[in-house]
Amino acid sequence: MSSTTTASTDVTSRGPRRPKRGVPLLEVEGLVITTTGPDGETVRLIDDVSFTVADGEVVGIVGESGSGKSLTMLAVMGLLPVGLEIAHGSIKWRGRDLVALRDREMREIRGREIGMVFQDPMTALNPLRRVGAQLAEAIRLHQPVSRAAARQRVVALLETVGVPDPAKRARAYPHEWSGGMRQRAVIAMAMANDPALVIADEPTTALDVTVQAQVMRTLEAARTELSSALILITHDLALAAQNASRMIIMYSGRIVETGTTREIFLRPTHPYTQGLLRSLLSEGDERAYAIPGNPPSPRSRPAGCPFAPRCEIAKQRAVCTDVRPLLELRPSGSRSACHFPDEIGHDRLVPTAPAAPAGTDVS
Repeated sequence: MSSTTTASTDVTSRGPRRPKRGVPLLEVEGLVITTTGPDGETVRLIDDVSFTVADGEVVGIVGESGSGKSLTMLAVMGLLPVGLEIAHGSIKWRGRDLVALRDREMREIRGREIGMVFQDPMTALNPLRRVGAQLAEAIRLHQPVSRAAARQRVVALLETVGVPDPAKRARAYPHEWSGGMRQRAVIAMAMANDPALVIADEPTTALDVTVQAQVMRTLEAARTELSSALILITHDLALAAQNASRMIIMYSGRIVETGTTREIFLRPTHPYTQGLLRSLLSEGDERAYAIPGNPPSPRSRPAGCPFAPRCEIAKQRAVCTDVRPLLELRPSGSRSACHFPDEIGHDRLVPTAPAAPAGTDVS
């Protein structure tokens, strides 16, 4: 890909690509996001979320709609909607606390060191401006390069993400591109400044199965070329399993299980994770499994486990409804927040793990 190499020579160095020894690339600790309810009460939307992402790692964050996965990442990007605030906890980027930064300082990191691929490319692209001009603007916002160098970089980026005839297509408007091609443009925009971390928020939701696979291959190829870490936010457990080496399962604003993809598929230790797996493995069956009930409103979570009202093993036990379970290490190697992990049956699950993502050690 000679054009990419040539364009890259015009890009100003942006400092070390690697975090300090022993320091995670991203570290979220005890994150609590709140809003004010209609009666003036404080409502916890994200409740004590902690996780890390290492340099070059691919992590899948999985959960139903409303689980808090996208909201957590908006906090990381400094893009929380008006009316929501970080009430507690820290978000550290290479050891630097992002929560304490001014807006100007956060803008320097957002797009330059952390890129984001949004679910709907039409919300990320201005319909009134040519695609190439928008990509060039994203580059020049963070890099002191000429307009000519930026245009050259745009063509190289579009070529990298598989856009045919990139020089010509760069002059088109977003509505002249297909949905899959627009998503490729958004991936190119996220990669424009060689970020160390890319956050992809449901990047394939509105696409058909064939285009979904193409977009994920594009994202992985671009990520690999830059040696970037990736956080894949999705409700699709299969998509996360095919692309991530580690998964974080979220439910009702909390992390309920986390571990390697292999650990979680072979032996889930939270009933919610088990339910997601059973739903996945029964797809196509005449009587596909669905987790009964719905997630609780953040205003009316149970005092104990938020999954208790839908759980097949809770059985109205007081400890499940009244005592919040801690996220604890299990013999399988994963961590889960369940009072009775040993009662989670695995006989209804297929006893094989998915193929490991490229570069993953599953020994």
